[in-house]
Amino acid sequence: MTRVAVVTGGASGLGLAICQHLAGADRRVAVLDLNGAAAKDTAQGLRAAGAQAMAVEVDVSDRASVDAAFDRVRAEFGPVQIVVTSAAISGFTPFEEITVDLWNRYLAVNLTGTFHCVQSAIEDMVAAGWGRVVTISSAAGQTGTARQGHYSATKGGVIALTKAVALEYAARGITANTIPPFAVDTPSLRGQQSSRNLPKTERIARMIPAGRIGTPDDIAATCAFLCSEAAGYITGQVIAANGGAIL
Repeated sequence: MTRVAVVTGGASGLGLAICQHLAGADRRVAVLDLNGAAAKDTAQGLRAAGAQAMAVEVDVSDRASVDAAFDRVRAEFGPVQIVVTSAAISGFTPFEEITVDLWNRYLAVNLTGTFHCVQSAIEDMVAAGWGRVVTISSAAGQTGTARQGHYSATKGGVIALTKAVALEYAARGITANTIPPFAVDTPSLRGQQSSRNLPKTERIARMIPAGRIGTPDDIAATCAFLCSEAAGYITGQVIAANGGAIL
């Protein structure tokens, strides 16, 4: 059976790798991203590799935008059985400098955006009696991170939301799990390191028992498994692909 997968933040970084791992003969992949042009490029690349893919521009913080995006996916590909929420914003701000506007922006994108996308897909999954929800949270949501109080709070909320969805829908054939990356070699991480006084990639790698930082493929492979038939008895779990950084 062909499954329809929606990946938010799918145009770059982790989301791009997840789209590549999910694409295949038995899946149609919808690449959703705020950057519509980049989403089109990603979808075109997937199609060139033989996959069925489409692109939709979306602002996950805007419920009307999310609902319209999912309606487009249904119209072209059919009901959604897999949703991966990778769209997020991150950054470093000392706690006393976090404004209410900044706080609300992080909530709107990272936590409310996840809620919007999962809720927009869940009815399709209930109707099918099968579904996979994978949220991309963060190690910051498990432990907290200095100068990331706003980001940490939203990602902790994503973890709790995922567990709540898992409990509510487990008996209906729907699983919900979250992946909390620690440090992953993405353009976002390298950009933060170059613009701020943050530890370099090599120094971070020495903090990880595996001796290296993660790659997008490390996270994407874990995500692809959680979206598979084989992972049907795994739900409500925090699956950390982090090289042993947090145990």
